[in-house]
Amino acid sequence: MTTLLALYRRPEGGQDAQDSFERRYAHEHLPLVARTPGLRETRIARVAGALGGETDLILVASMRFDDRAALDAGLASDAMRQAGRVLREIAPGLATLLVLEDAPELTAAASQPVDTVQSAVEDRS
Repeated sequence: MTTLLALYRRPEGGQDAQDSFERRYAHEHLPLVARTPGLRETRIARVAGALGGETDLILVASMRFDDRAALDAGLASDAMRQAGRVLREIAPGLATLLVLEDAPELTAAASQPVDTVQSAVEDRS
């Protein structure tokens, strides 16, 4: 699968500006995104903090497509072009967009069970 990942930074203007951004994001931008052809799933998360320091990120959106061709078609759609115009209006310069491709071989390596008892025995040898 291919994911479009959007990272949103905190707007200037304090909590009122952030509340306004989130309200417009939810009521104007996301309904347009939801109409994007080929979009399989959208997940939005609030950034709760950063390990080892501070961050100006406030939201992360993950939009999943079957593959890069489906993402490209979705990006070219009227719905996504309208969503982009709204986003540029409500969050000028605040979004970073990344394209991610699944890496199943690395996911499989990360999912390997570890025998901690056996590892501890081997470490002592």
